[in-house]
Amino acid sequence: MKKLAILSIVFLSLFSCKDKKSVSDTVISEEISDEMVPQKTYAEISIAQGGEWVDGTRGHKEYNAGTSFKNVDSLQVPKEHTDHSWFIRYEGPGWENSQVGYRLYLDWRNAIDIFGKKVDSIVLPYVGQDGFDSYHEPSPWGQDILKAGNSMGIGGYGRVVADSVVHFQTVKNTFAYVENSEKSSSINISYEGWESGDDTIDLKAKLTIFPIDRYTKAELSPSDEITGICTGIVDHGVTFHKKEGETWAYIATYGQQTLASPPDNLGMALFYKLDEVAEQKKGDYEHLVIFKPTTAAITYYFLAAWEQELNGIKTEDAFLTDLDLKLQALNETNSIN
Repeated sequence: MKKLAILSIVFLSLFSCKDKKSVSDTVISEEISDEMVPQKTYAEISIAQGGEWVDGTRGHKEYNAGTSFKNVDSLQVPKEHTDHSWFIRYEGPGWENSQVGYRLYLDWRNAIDIFGKKVDSIVLPYVGQDGFDSYHEPSPWGQDILKAGNSMGIGGYGRVVADSVVHFQTVKNTFAYVENSEKSSSINISYEGWESGDDTIDLKAKLTIFPIDRYTKAELSPSDEITGICTGIVDHGVTFHKKEGETWAYIATYGQQTLASPPDNLGMALFYKLDEVAEQKKGDYEHLVIFKPTTAAITYYFLAAWEQELNGIKTEDAFLTDLDLKLQALNETNSIN
């Protein structure tokens, strides 16, 4: 971690969170590829410092005149924070391994987005440093490749109430912390007083990535039994697949559904345990998996496979073959990892 920390400190000191000055792609590429620490997974939360909360132009508070970003082990999300408030680098926590990266919007949207990677080294410390949303543009490491829109993105979570997905518009407190070890990296989030429909509950979420493969293991722990807790995959109108085994099943999409220019092929999949699920159906913005009421931990997996990934999956057939092998492993051992 030492070299990564040194590089991050040097890099962070160069930019303010809303600074639009760009860094040359050559510098970023060299720093990512040159003798990086042999770290296999990584998770982070990075917040702006040196500025202050002010009234913004979009009707909510914004963090203004930040001088740099600082990584923190944990974060009590400020009451002022919402979407596009310029406080959390790339708007929430991120996690990655050598093949793929993800981020969660730590605000009312609570969707999960994808960082497609063209390199096999750790890149998150550099993402969003040269302009708050610069990661939407192609770079040597890759880019943000998913348009979540009004959906939960890939593997995000919410609640179906009256046939609509309620996100996290009303939460009393949100607390997040990261864990990094040799075997995995995790984002842990505790939502206190989440209001949806006529119910108010607490919800704990843990999102874990492992050194090998593209999947994230998601674990949700509700404090009360309520109907409608759900996850899903954003629907971009491409090919949809569904397959059930004895105890586990998956839904998946494949096709030209990225933010790359022109759009290129991306496969997304979500694995779920059949006895934990009440219904799988099409929602307004995503393919939904709706869980049964429970206070036990709900476990599912999600993954993204981008064709520009280094040595990645290039065809729909290869993607489905990969999913079938994972489904077989889940049905035989109840685990992929």
